[in-house]
Amino acid sequence: MKTDWLKDGRKIPDDVMHYIRQMAVYAVRILNMSPAIVAKAYNFNRACIYHWLDMYDANGFEGLRSVRPAGAEPIITEKMDEWLKKIVLGSTPDQNGYDTNLWTCSILVDLLEREFGVTVSDDTVRLHLNKIGLSFQKPEYIEKKRNEDEVERFKTEKFPLIQRLADKLGADIGFEDEAGVGIGTRCGRTWGLKGKTPVVKVSMQRGGYNVLSMVTAKGEMKYSIRKETINGERFIEFLKNLIENRDRPLILLVDNASFHKSKLVKDFVSANRAKLRIFFLPKWAPECNPDEQLWNEIKNNHIGKKPILNMTDLKERLMIALDSVKNKIDRVVKFFRMPDTKYASNIVS
Repeated sequence: MKTDWLKDGRKIPDDVMHYIRQMAVYAVRILNMSPAIVAKAYNFNRACIYHWLDMYDANGFEGLRSVRPAGAEPIITEKMDEWLKKIVLGSTPDQNGYDTNLWTCSILVDLLEREFGVTVSDDTVRLHLNKIGLSFQKPEYIEKKRNEDEVERFKTEKFPLIQRLADKLGADIGFEDEAGVGIGTRCGRTWGLKGKTPVVKVSMQRGGYNVLSMVTAKGEMKYSIRKETINGERFIEFLKNLIENRDRPLILLVDNASFHKSKLVKDFVSANRAKLRIFFLPKWAPECNPDEQLWNEIKNNHIGKKPILNMTDLKERLMIALDSVKNKIDRVVKFFRMPDTKYASNIVS
């Protein structure tokens, strides 16, 4: 704990000084103590005590509050603050002539000089960005080809039609996804010395498993783990497992992977039309798929934090993690309650 303030009253915070002034004045005016004794007790000179007494006599205890001087006019004005917020939230640097997608204080310093003719430091810009509610963050990346209108139409127009079809057929609605999980899947943070990156020893072996999975808003979850690449043949094997011994038809929503649209898969779905229908999610919108949340869970909260040794260890831990989620129906149901997936949360029947 720093004690510089014990020797230099200028280093005492303003709100603390307010209370010290009140106590000192109270001791003199109310308790009739000598200003010299009070000055010695609080380690201030007598001139300070007499000045505080004058302030009290003029405006009472309220007059003892600290008042900061007005200071110079800010270089970055409110108008510039509004401009900063608009340009940071409404555009990217590459749209303003810079060869990067990410905003930095240096770029904004340059733009402020170009736009308003003011010269400020990176630190000044950083302070103003914080003041207007912005912070330096890791961004979420989305595909440029993404069509927001298509995503919105899917949620508000197409999916309600799929729901009505499910009601008509007495079918369940499932969401399918695939993911690769490797020995090198890692995430998370740990403690270490300030200024020194912690070192964690891990296996640098290559290899992993390709997993197919399916979830429903009822909390059902199924998966398939294999080393082999996922293609039309393997997808069909998974579909067979999904519809086998199923009491109700299944409507499955999938992404736009090429094997999902292959002739092989189309022929299989057509031959099993009474048990299975497939519809496609909007392109470049993985967050619309509740099954994506399963892989966020597995990679970020399970496998990514485990000391994986080899392929055998990975498979064992992967199955344990998947079964752990599968056996928690409420956890699976929550995948359908995210901001981007709640459109599908009311399909339980």
